Amino acid sequence: MRQHIKRLGTETAIYGVGTVAGRFLSFILVPFYTNVLDPAEYGIVAYLYSLIAFANIFYWYGMEAAYFRFATETSAGPSAGTGRSPDSMPAKAFFSTPFISMVGSSVAFSLLVYLFRETISSWIGVPPGHDTLITYTAGILLLDAVAVIPFAFLRLARMAKLFTWVKFLNILTNVLLNIVLLLKYHAGVEGIFLSGLIASGVTLLMLIPVIAGEFRPSFDGKMLGAMLRFCLPTVPAGLALMALQVIDRPILRALTDDATVGIYQANYRLGIFMMIAVSVYDYAWRPFFFSHASDPDAKKTFARVMTYVVLALSFIFFAFTFFIPDIVRLEIGGHNFIHPKYWDGLGIVPVVMMGYLFLGISTNLSAGIYIRKKTRYLPVVNVTGAVANVVLNYTLIPKFGIAGAAWATLLSYLLMAVFLYMVVEKIYPIEYEKDRLWKIFDVAALFGVAYHFLPIEGWAWALPVKIVLLAGYPVTLYALGVFRIGEIASVKSLFRSAGNSR
Repeated sequence: MRQHIKRLGTETAIYGVGTVAGRFLSFILVPFYTNVLDPAEYGIVAYLYSLIAFANIFYWYGMEAAYFRFATETSAGPSAGTGRSPDSMPAKAFFSTPFISMVGSSVAFSLLVYLFRETISSWIGVPPGHDTLITYTAGILLLDAVAVIPFAFLRLARMAKLFTWVKFLNILTNVLLNIVLLLKYHAGVEGIFLSGLIASGVTLLMLIPVIAGEFRPSFDGKMLGAMLRFCLPTVPAGLALMALQVIDRPILRALTDDATVGIYQANYRLGIFMMIAVSVYDYAWRPFFFSHASDPDAKKTFARVMTYVVLALSFIFFAFTFFIPDIVRLEIGGHNFIHPKYWDGLGIVPVVMMGYLFLGISTNLSAGIYIRKKTRYLPVVNVTGAVANVVLNYTLIPKFGIAGAAWATLLSYLLMAVFLYMVVEKIYPIEYEKDRLWKIFDVAALFGVAYHFLPIEGWAWALPVKIVLLAGYPVTLYALGVFRIGEIASVKSLFRSAGNSR
């Protein structure tokens, strides 16, 4: 058992490194797009990819989760309504049936999208001359859906390295094709979607050995029915979570224009540094709290971790808030890192990063739900956040533009964190270190107000002053007794011991 758990930790690290590397590689496209696309063109890209994110929920319809559930079922009784013992069912059948289902449904969906591409283009408001984007979109959705079960198989078979490499090569192919098609062939928005289509095709080609090895020309309708009964109810929750993440783009476009969406998207993506930090923490946190859930002082440990998560994320927040204006103005090869025509949206970057900070807090809070196996609360939380996001976007955007969209996202994540706290307090109460947390928030507010109201950006010594401010933040917290050096080492050793035990 110890060996199995250790392997889980290793695979988690591989997935985490791969995900972070992939997201950072994707981030390279942000400054590239801002220097080769007008805000209106970038707005079209952001808008359509937000719709693709929603369409993926329908194309995948939760079949990945159903595959995991049925392929790993080991109970002695009938398998979730199939009427058979899982031990008597060939392993290949678990792959072939959902794979055939995904291929059939995605081909049908994309064929409909292609046949009605002109109607769909008009319905969703694609600008004239860009009708081919719907065709490319149909292809991307099809290829990505067909790859879902093969990717799930790699995860289930513990082939983490292969999974990560295929995902990474997909992103690398996409990035390189974008650069070639936009710089050499001046393909514009069409080049971006053609790059995505080719990258998805290359990915599926890399998965052919997996498909060939696992696929058998057999289809179990009864098993598919049981799988659909399991996975289809998850679709609304998936839509709610996706709405929380991307619904602001379609709403912003409906209330403003493509150029505004482009400026919003470029600056929103600058918050990726905080998103990466939260993602890395999420990868470490899940195996950590499961490993320590049975410890006699588990709740005290979790409370201490919360304190240091807020401390670390708040420091990252200030590090990028203070220096984002300097980063975007960096000149590389005669071009600014972010083109000046996108600078009007820089004010939303701190707001977006603060939203991710509350997402990190929610990640910590969710431990109690998983430990108590009360995951039924998660869809309720997601739906609450999504509804709040929609209402806030429609309320704030008309008054504040892109700032309203950013604040809608922040307030939605804050609401989710509060809601989660209320739920967890009932099922797995933890005495968080509220005195320390309030000191962090108070000092953070003080430094934030100082940076916002002092005309630092206009000073000749702006950069040294910001460095002093950033260094002063942890020094002030240390002087107030919010943390001690020995405690930092203790928290690190706890995470390290959880990793070693796996």
